[in-house]
Amino acid sequence: MDKIITDFIEKQKTATVCCLDEENNPYCFSVFYVFDRIERRLYFKSSASSNHAQYLIRKLRIAGTIMPDKLNMLAIRGVQFTGFIMEDTISSHHHATAEYHKKIPLALAMPGEVWSIQLETIKMTDNTIGLGKKIYWQREDLYEDVC
Repeated sequence: MDKIITDFIEKQKTATVCCLDEENNPYCFSVFYVFDRIERRLYFKSSASSNHAQYLIRKLRIAGTIMPDKLNMLAIRGVQFTGFIMEDTISSHHHATAEYHKKIPLALAMPGEVWSIQLETIKMTDNTIGLGKKIYWQREDLYEDVC
């Protein structure tokens, strides 16, 4: 993954995640996330009783966006991504939870579980390095039939 993309994702805190509800209607929600540069995953915390958690359990594929925490209209930057919700093993779940709470310790006081998004594709727009400049990334080992 291009360093410009990873540096950008690591510096931000929130993402909008989009999934499908039980009738295949789009449903979006916002999360505080932590980026795992090595695994190429986003971790977020949410209650199992939330609407989006119920949708994610049924349909694992997602899409989303990450925008700068502070917008600069003259230097447009942002990421569009696709991926899927990981059905974590115990060890990967413990890793995700530890990483999330290490970077967002206040979340220890909030109920909920840490979820993992396995990133599949990214398109980054970065006008700070050229007007309309796009940087693309795709996971080399795309998982077949995960959802």
